[in-house]
Amino acid sequence: MNILDRIIVDKKQEVVLKKSIIPVSQLEASVFFGKKTISLSNNLRNSNSGIIAEHKRRSPSKAEINYGFTVEEVVKGYESAGACGISVLTDGKYFGGSLDDLLLARASVNIPLLRKEFIVDEYQILEAKAHGADLILLIAAVLTREEIKSLSEFAKSLGLEVLLEVHNQEELEKSIMPTLDMIGVNNRNLKTFEVSLDFSKQLADLIPNEFVKVSESGISSVDAINKLKPYGYKGFLIGENFMKTDNAGKAATEFIQKLEVRS
Repeated sequence: MNILDRIIVDKKQEVVLKKSIIPVSQLEASVFFGKKTISLSNNLRNSNSGIIAEHKRRSPSKAEINYGFTVEEVVKGYESAGACGISVLTDGKYFGGSLDDLLLARASVNIPLLRKEFIVDEYQILEAKAHGADLILLIAAVLTREEIKSLSEFAKSLGLEVLLEVHNQEELEKSIMPTLDMIGVNNRNLKTFEVSLDFSKQLADLIPNEFVKVSESGISSVDAINKLKPYGYKGFLIGENFMKTDNAGKAATEFIQKLEVRS
């Protein structure tokens, strides 16, 4: 069993346990249920940088990235840096995140927030909405076409945007449907953790133009982004590159300034 399979087994059990103690009615009573969401896809279409900055404490491939920042410090730094949106990891066991991180991020900034999570159930989408997310991530590698369709339709019914993550042509072809807003290519193979920007380049022409193209993982330089832009990418998800520094917001500010100078 690879790491992705293990995460999904644990996630399904986690959802069962959460459903047993927090009813849907409690999630729907959240103040965020009546709040209009902010569109990340619009921000990306109208941006010169396209940066989606990530809050990530650790990962299966990096035991510890950074535990020294508060959520507020990181996300306010990202917002002032000019990020188009912020990705917040909410998985606890493998990434050191939580739904509280999402809630604190929402209390701190007014830019789009992505709940970065391994979503396998509508309940997690309700959680995302109840904790202030503007969009969710669906990972094609762990979902069938029917699951992608039902989960994306449910997200849209709550006013949430959907970023669909793929890693190869097969995942992309099974996933394309009108209930998606953005299609992200993960440059990291979630089964082997190998990283290469070639994944984004190879799949670019296969992504229909009505979806905003996003490149995820392994992006550590302005040069890498400038090489991806001619392929039609408008969004670039960067986490570890900022989080591993002493000041994530400052690192994001300097990166975006360099990017906008060269654009």
